[in-house]
Amino acid sequence: MAASFARTGKKIVAIGRNYADHVKELKNAVPNEPFFFLKPTTSYLPSGGLIEIPRGISAHHEVELGLVIGKGGRDISEANAEEHIAGYALAIDMTARNLQEEVKRKGLPWSAVKGFDTFTPISSFIPRSKVADPHNLNLWLKINGQIKQSGNTSNMIFRIPRLIQHISSIMTLEEGDLVLTGTPAGVGPVAAGDKIECALVDPVTRAKVEQIAFGVTNRAAGYLYVP
Repeated sequence: MAASFARTGKKIVAIGRNYADHVKELKNAVPNEPFFFLKPTTSYLPSGGLIEIPRGISAHHEVELGLVIGKGGRDISEANAEEHIAGYALAIDMTARNLQEEVKRKGLPWSAVKGFDTFTPISSFIPRSKVADPHNLNLWLKINGQIKQSGNTSNMIFRIPRLIQHISSIMTLEEGDLVLTGTPAGVGPVAAGDKIECALVDPVTRAKVEQIAFGVTNRAAGYLYVP
């Protein structure tokens, strides 16, 4: 079932460069169509867990609204996109920024950059009934109590139906898949010992739709980045 997406979903489809302020801060070009990459489901980390920073890596946070696919499909139209969404999730797309900068220069894939274990901290499933309007949600991220990212989903360059239409025109979306919809400006590094908190807030009712928290630690073994 889609509600157990973190255990049963087959893929994470992450949209890049979908907030203009974030595109600007990283000095990237605004895409002409949605741009995405894939992350492994082994990167999921439930709230309360520890984000592990690989050796030599500068790990950056990117808070995002996630879409949990309930009804799979291929070549889904924008008009029918909503019926394929079971619910939502609050997530952080962790990025190995220094490794990303290197592979971008070399024209190499991003799989390692985004795919480390613990690099997709995630909330539990948020039913659709808890979200009045997915295009009007405030999302914020704090580190040690200080706001680092704050934005509203109304500022997406490509709205949710367009994202689902585009992805499903390339690959079939399946029940339990997670679509990450992009991040607002303010991305930056995390360090061992940090406490990270994120929330989704309905700006109309001012009610918190979801809130999650994570610690950060250094990974003692595994990959070592050497520039």
